[in-house]
Amino acid sequence: MPGPASTSSNTRPSSTLPNAAQRQAVNTQTKVLDTVHGRILCIADIRGNLSHLNTLAAEANAKAIIHTGDFGFIDAASADRISDRTLRHLVMYSPLLTIPHRNRILGPENGPAAIREMITSSPNPLLSEFPLLLSGQIKLSVPVYTVYGACEDVAVIERFRAGQYNIDNLHVIDEATTRCIDIGGVKFRLLGLGGAFVPHKMFDNGDGQATIAGGGGTMWTTALQIGELVDTAQRVYDISETRVLVSHASPGREGLIAQLALAVKADLTISAGLHFRYPTSYNEFSVQSDFEGFRTKLLTSKENFEKIWDAVKSQVEAVLDDNQKILLEKAMSVVERIPPPVAAAGGSADENAWKNCWNWNLTDAAFGQLVLDIREGRVTAEMKSQGFNYAYRRQASGTGQLDNGLVPPQQLNAGATSTAPGSAPITKPGTPAPPQNANVNVKGPGGNNAVSPIVSKAGTPAPPADGVGPNGQQTSPTTEKDKEAAKREKRKQKEKEKKAEKAAEREAGKKRANGAAGEAGIDVNAANEDGTTSLVSPDADSAGAHTPVSRRGSRNPWTLFVKHLPVPVTEDEIKDFFGDAKSGIVYVKIPFVNQGPNKSQQRHFAYVEFGDEEAMKAGLASKGEKLRDSSPQVSIADENREPGGGRGRGRGGFAMRGLQAAGLGRQSGGRGKPADEEN
Repeated sequence: MPGPASTSSNTRPSSTLPNAAQRQAVNTQTKVLDTVHGRILCIADIRGNLSHLNTLAAEANAKAIIHTGDFGFIDAASADRISDRTLRHLVMYSPLLTIPHRNRILGPENGPAAIREMITSSPNPLLSEFPLLLSGQIKLSVPVYTVYGACEDVAVIERFRAGQYNIDNLHVIDEATTRCIDIGGVKFRLLGLGGAFVPHKMFDNGDGQATIAGGGGTMWTTALQIGELVDTAQRVYDISETRVLVSHASPGREGLIAQLALAVKADLTISAGLHFRYPTSYNEFSVQSDFEGFRTKLLTSKENFEKIWDAVKSQVEAVLDDNQKILLEKAMSVVERIPPPVAAAGGSADENAWKNCWNWNLTDAAFGQLVLDIREGRVTAEMKSQGFNYAYRRQASGTGQLDNGLVPPQQLNAGATSTAPGSAPITKPGTPAPPQNANVNVKGPGGNNAVSPIVSKAGTPAPPADGVGPNGQQTSPTTEKDKEAAKREKRKQKEKEKKAEKAAEREAGKKRANGAAGEAGIDVNAANEDGTTSLVSPDADSAGAHTPVSRRGSRNPWTLFVKHLPVPVTEDEIKDFFGDAKSGIVYVKIPFVNQGPNKSQQRHFAYVEFGDEEAMKAGLASKGEKLRDSSPQVSIADENREPGGGRGRGRGGFAMRGLQAAGLGRQSGGRGKPADEEN
C-alpha cells in the first residue's frame, strides 16, 4: 500500500497550469555542455562496474552519459537487505567477478549465509563499485544522468532523495528530479522513470517511502510514481526544449509506458530492461501496421491496469492523503491518454505519438551502446553492438559449409581445396569425396602427425604403395607376410579414423548436421585435437564418421527440464515460477501420457525453452521455491532425453557453453568441484 506523501508534493496545488513560483520548487538544473557540437553516450546495465564509465565516455568522445537503470546503487550495508534470490542473481551477473571467483561463490556447497559472508568479508567490492564512488576513490569524468533499475537497493535511492548522498557529476533522474542538458544547439529535458514494470505491484511501496518502491534488493514502478512524474513534467514544460523520457522499462513492450510518453509529450524515449544483443531503434509508425494497431496496444494496457485497480481500489482510497490523491488522478490521466481514432480526429492521427516520437531500447553496457551526436540542432545516432556469434554453426557441422548449407563460390567444384593453409577440401552436398590425390593429416601414434593413405572414390583406404600396379590398378600381396602387414595397416587406419571421429565429436559438441543431410551422406571433415583434419568417407562399408540421422529435430540448447510439477499445470503458471526471468521464455512444452486410456493426462515434468544462454542463466537464478503445493526441481535439459521422458541412445547431453564456467552446469570433476578448478 502507498506510504506517506512525498515531501516534494506537500505544497503542490492541484492545478495543471504551473506558474513561476511553482516551477522553482521542482528539483531541476540546466547544464550547458557545448553550444556547437557534442556527443552523449547512452548505455544500460553497467551493473556496478562504475570505473568503466570513464573508459566508455573516453572511447565515445562523449560529453555526458545517459544511463537507463541497474546502475549498481548498492552500498556497504546493502548485502544485509538483499534477499537470497536477488543476491545470487547479482553475483551471477556481476562484471566485477571473474568466472572462477563466481564459481566458488555460487558453488553447490555454499548456502545463502555462506554466499553473504563471502561478499561482505571481501576487501574488494564484488557487487558494485558504488562505495568507491561514494568515498571519492572513483570520480566520474563526465556528467552521468541515470534512473534506477530493477536490481537496486531502495535505501540508497532514498538517501539520494533526502540529500544524504551527493556525488559530483552523478544525477539520479526520478519522478521528482529532472535535468536539462544544453548541447549542440538542443536543450534536452530529461524525465526519468525508474524500476521494473510489475503491474500487480503498482500499488505496493514495499520498503520505499513516498512514491519510491522497492525491497529485498529490487525496485519497481508505482502508480503514484507515474503521477508525480506527470506533475513534474507539467510544471517544467518549455516549448523550446526537446523532451527525453528515460525509463528502465521499454515503452515498446509496455503500453502504459507508451501512454506515459504521450502524457509527458516526449520527443524521444531511451529505455532498457529487455537485454537484447542489439540496440533497437523505432517509432510506432515503423512497427505498427496502422494507427489502430497502436491504439489497440494502448487500449490493452488500459484494460489491464483497470483490472488491477478494480481489485485494490477500496483499499488504496482508504489510505490516500490529499496530496497522494492528486498524484493518483494524474496517473489515471496517463491510463486514459488514448489518442482518438483517425476518423474521430478528422482523418489525421496523433502525429507526436504516431510518427514524431522516436524510441531506443539499449543493450547491456557489456554488449553495446548508443551515441547521440548533436551538431547545430540536429541529432544523429550511432549504434554499436557485439551482436550474436554465429561462427559456431560452421564449427558445429564440421563440414566447413556456410550456415545456410551453401559453399563459397571459389569452392563450388567438387574436390576443390581451400586456400587456407591446412584446411580440408570442401564438397557440395551429396557429391563424392575428393579424388585420390587428396592427402590429409591425421594424428598418429604418440601424438605425431602421420600422412594417411590415399582415399579412393569408393571411400575405402587404398592399398599400400607396393600394392599398386604401374597403371594404378590394385594388386594382391604376394606372400602371407604381406597379407598380414596389409591387415595390420588396415586396422591401424580404422583406429586412426575412430580417434579422429571422437575428436571431432568433442570439438563440435556432437552438433554435426543431421536429418536429410545425413541420409544423403554428406562428407564430414572432422577436426583433430592438434588442429589438423581427417577426411572420412560416406561409403556405408567404411569405418569413417557419418552425419548422425535423427527422427526428431534438435532441441533448443537453452532448455531447462522441470520435474515434480503439480498436475494439471498451465504454461502461465510455469512461466510465473521463473519470476522476472519469464520474459526470456520462448516456449513451454508440457508432455502428455501417450499410451492407454489416459492420453490427455499431463506428465509431471515440462521443458522450458529460453531465447539465449543469458536468459536461461537468469531462469536458473530466478526460479521459485514452490509452485502451488509442489517443489519443482530444475536442471539443464539433457539432449538425449526423449520428449516422453525416456533417454535416447548415445552418450552426453547439451554443450552447455559457459554454464559450467558460470557454476550452473553439471560438475565435470569430483564432489562439487567446479570444472575450471579440476586441473
